[in-house]
Amino acid sequence: MRRFAVVLCQDGPSLAILKIVLSEVGLPPVLCRSHQETMELILGGHCAALIADFDLPGAAEVMKTASLLVPPQKPLLLALSDAWPGTGEAFQSGASRILYKPLQLDQVRDAFEPRRASKKKKRKAPRYEVRSLVYLELDNGTVPAIGLNLSEQGMAIRTAEQITPRPNVAFRCILPGLKDELHGHADVIWADAQGRAGIFFSRLSLSARKHLKAWLRRHGGNHVDTVRCLLPPTNTAVFAAPRS
Repeated sequence: MRRFAVVLCQDGPSLAILKIVLSEVGLPPVLCRSHQETMELILGGHCAALIADFDLPGAAEVMKTASLLVPPQKPLLLALSDAWPGTGEAFQSGASRILYKPLQLDQVRDAFEPRRASKKKKRKAPRYEVRSLVYLELDNGTVPAIGLNLSEQGMAIRTAEQITPRPNVAFRCILPGLKDELHGHADVIWADAQGRAGIFFSRLSLSARKHLKAWLRRHGGNHVDTVRCLLPPTNTAVFAAPRS
């Protein structure tokens, strides 16, 4: 039986974006009206991706149940959320990625990038060696960091103090040769005791993403191993949503 994407969402604009991307990756969407129906489809064994809108009742329960599955039965787990509130609940429920509403095509495509790359036989976006100043806006104030490498999806950084993984962190970055600061929001997806961390760009404005792509094109000669993009160093404890 062909694999599909289970979608628990009733937001029209979000569904329109999701249908475009799911068509590109070859996953027909199955729209659900209740969390009970969603649960049955997930447990059926042919669900390749679960997309749940956390504005709907039962979304957290569905996500927690799906996170208990083991590969290859475990689907890609994506949560839809407004920027505030809900991101903490989504991560705690097992979501591996959060897609912020209103959805943007590039944002959703990034979430499916490994599948899209496999389908189109493309390489993952390379990362580039860089030394840049990065400022993270955390609950206890502004924390400075040094950027170590950079890709379209995110950045590896090092801070003077240990930080913990968390979603939706405001950041700004000064890239060499870039007149304007790069700023937006990122999810800290892993961190270690040495102050190293990986941040995934969860929200960038269209102008910020344009500046980033232009900078990467100009510095294309300095890219390093594409496979390791945003991965933590070997033997580093990694934050993740609850897994079996």
